[in-house]
Amino acid sequence: MAGVVDFAVAYQMNQFCHIRSQLIGTVVGMIRPRFAEPILHVDMDAFFVEVERRRHPELVGRPVAVGGSGRRGVVASASYEARRFGVRSAMPVSHARRLCPGLVIVPADHGEYGRVSADVFEVFSSFTPLVEKLSVDEAFLDVAGLRHHYREVPRVGEAIRKEIRRRLGLPASVGIAANKTLAKLASEDAKPDGLLHIRSGQSLNFLHTLSVRRLWGVGEATARRLKRLGIHTVGELAQIPVDHLQPVFGKAASEHLGRLAAGIDRRPIVTDPAGVSLSVENTFEHDLHDRSEVEVKLREQAERLAGRLHRGEAWATTITLKVRFSNFSTITRSHTRGSPTRLGIEIYREVLDLVDRAGLESKGVRLLGIAASGLTYGPAVPQLELDGANRWEDLEDEVFRLRRRFGFDAVLPARLKPFSGEK
Repeated sequence: MAGVVDFAVAYQMNQFCHIRSQLIGTVVGMIRPRFAEPILHVDMDAFFVEVERRRHPELVGRPVAVGGSGRRGVVASASYEARRFGVRSAMPVSHARRLCPGLVIVPADHGEYGRVSADVFEVFSSFTPLVEKLSVDEAFLDVAGLRHHYREVPRVGEAIRKEIRRRLGLPASVGIAANKTLAKLASEDAKPDGLLHIRSGQSLNFLHTLSVRRLWGVGEATARRLKRLGIHTVGELAQIPVDHLQPVFGKAASEHLGRLAAGIDRRPIVTDPAGVSLSVENTFEHDLHDRSEVEVKLREQAERLAGRLHRGEAWATTITLKVRFSNFSTITRSHTRGSPTRLGIEIYREVLDLVDRAGLESKGVRLLGIAASGLTYGPAVPQLELDGANRWEDLEDEVFRLRRRFGFDAVLPARLKPFSGEK
């Protein structure tokens, strides 16, 4: 009987503890309501330059660019002092020197940047496991789980910035908003070394004052067409019914523009490493020494990678080139686009620019690879950069339909000789 009584008392105590926990949770929830804007976009400021300044303090305060110094060298990163002269990433170094005669050019050390990037992402992960890597120096973070630890979401952003500065000595800018699109726009406006919080009730006020050129995926061609329609700001775009845009941009692109103008972005944070990149690579029986051979192989790889993107209904914002030389040393070069792509021709053009940065002259190439990351998914993500009604997208859709039916080499770019089917 005593055992039954003990069990009953224990059961009542357990129920009491359970009810008490629920009450405490409710009270804490009232004290710490859910963050209305849980998405952070953290972007390191002039990352390559700041890593070099950490090693070479004499560069602080001077106009600096990291990049190649050869005849075809390009700027990989520019300090804000250099940007005031108009120096930008992807600009030929020769042109950058003309704009800024006192510009200091520092050779890139991508091995070091990769190591420091790992340290940066370790800081991110110390705050939340929900981290979506976009490139070596930027990421989206979902910090909704930190509402019991921080009274307001800006305090989370400031804590992350302070921890990066304390541990790594590097500046970072943070944008805070209810979704990815708004958070990224906020971090752009927070630069350099700042934080901007866009509250949900003010998001449209913020968004509608911006130029349409600031919207994700709106390039120069789309901006020109919008300008011809008398649309210069996001607010003006928001006032145009989507069906009025369709004769100019097509259905998918028009709907995408409409969602952007309304501040709608339902993309989740993607943390699965298997889901954030696709790649193709080849190791060659004989090293490649001729630039034209390299370009042909990259053209083939771009087509194969585009095919994988099409099959997965995925779009990539970051393209990475991997090169392994005959001495087994390996380098990677990446570029993050202003708009997503899954077109083989655009991937190929991106990697040709990266080849110029890789310095392949007089080196035997043992391995080549291309990776696509920063992926978004869905058949309706448009190619807003293209003139006409997505004609390249329509063409490649037909090409990949034929390849699925008749094999990879059924339809090839003119530059490629027929070769065996896809492995």
